[in-house]
Amino acid sequence: MNFVEELRWRGMIQEIMPGTEEQLQKELTSGYVGIDPTADSLHIGHLVSVMILKHFQRAGHRPIALVGGATGMIGDPSMKSAERNLLDEATLRHNQESIKKQLAKFLDFESDKPNAALLVNNYDWMKDFSFLNFIRDIGKHITVNYMMAKDSVKKRLSGEASEGMSFTEFSYQLMQAYDYLHLYETLGCRIQMGGSDQWGNITTGTELIRRKASGEAFALVCPLITKADGTKFGKTESGNVWLERKYTSPYKFYQFWLNVSDDDAEKYIKIFTALSKEEIEALVMEQRSAPHLRPLQKRLAKEVTVMVHSDEDYDQAVEASNILFGNATADALKKLDEETFLQVFEGVPTFDISKDELAAGIKAVDLLTESATVFPSKGEMRKTVQAGGVMVNKVKVENFDDMIDSSFLIAGKYIIAQKGKKNYFLLVAK
Repeated sequence: MNFVEELRWRGMIQEIMPGTEEQLQKELTSGYVGIDPTADSLHIGHLVSVMILKHFQRAGHRPIALVGGATGMIGDPSMKSAERNLLDEATLRHNQESIKKQLAKFLDFESDKPNAALLVNNYDWMKDFSFLNFIRDIGKHITVNYMMAKDSVKKRLSGEASEGMSFTEFSYQLMQAYDYLHLYETLGCRIQMGGSDQWGNITTGTELIRRKASGEAFALVCPLITKADGTKFGKTESGNVWLERKYTSPYKFYQFWLNVSDDDAEKYIKIFTALSKEEIEALVMEQRSAPHLRPLQKRLAKEVTVMVHSDEDYDQAVEASNILFGNATADALKKLDEETFLQVFEGVPTFDISKDELAAGIKAVDLLTESATVFPSKGEMRKTVQAGGVMVNKVKVENFDDMIDSSFLIAGKYIIAQKGKKNYFLLVAK
């Protein structure tokens, strides 16, 4: 597999240094991507770089994931308008271990092949570097003029509300360049990859390798991912979409991908899956002939959810989705864990009902007109029941005075009422 060709048809190359493709075709090459360990989980914004490493390994090369323990203590000024909080070593180590577990779903760290993936942390080689040695041995090779010309620096210094840039942040570029030099010298790393906002930092690294080690190193960056409407990718109203289930449940994760636009689905399926060009082209044709069936979104959501979570999590997410949009059963409803259940019915009108009243048994008509005003009147409810339009826990109510009791409770406290196909109501027994 030709790595550069693979990325090119997937739309994952923004800039590439001359000679990169030739180097990769010549021999097994080590390449790295830097990951910022500011949290104990990756989010989907990281997935582009992780997929680049995955394709790199598939093409027979050796991927290195560098967790920026040292640089994470400073914070990359690229794309940032203000300096970030600094992390302590214990937090960084915890974050590193959590991130490695997530990366292991994409990369093979365990193989005995020469291209087994590696995880390194730049804190390990930066922590014993004295300030004097760093500015003497590394700082003298890169001029201030060269560093000032980088976009990440220029943008911060020229902003209207700019407070300037601390020396700490200014030094970030040099530290990242040294990472590249260190990996070049110790692991024979010849290529650094990342998002296009990293181009300046990466090329400073190739320049340091040229000046200090008389070596040749390469760079490749992918475009920053945006949505078709120009808004930021990977953010929802409630924040980042995380890979860690305690921050973003598999159901919500699946829903994110399922709900992308047609244009975005066509772009994302190339970037975030390892499906072949032929498979993707077939799905695109299918989507164009029957867009209402959304084959692109469904396949994208499946591939990414299985890759990040598991087949079981994917199946459960589909089942949970069918509760709102398909012909799910009462059993499917009861199988949901409480967290997913609440996420499925997030935002639907909610009514508190009496647990004691329910324990004694209550007629459906009283429950849905008096205890919870799902219907404004008993007459309207009677008509809707006769038309077959009322359901409790996905089971049709046959008679408007059917009895409802505690046996109907899901997770010991919820009942779902449905008026027509799309109007759901959550009753919470208290």
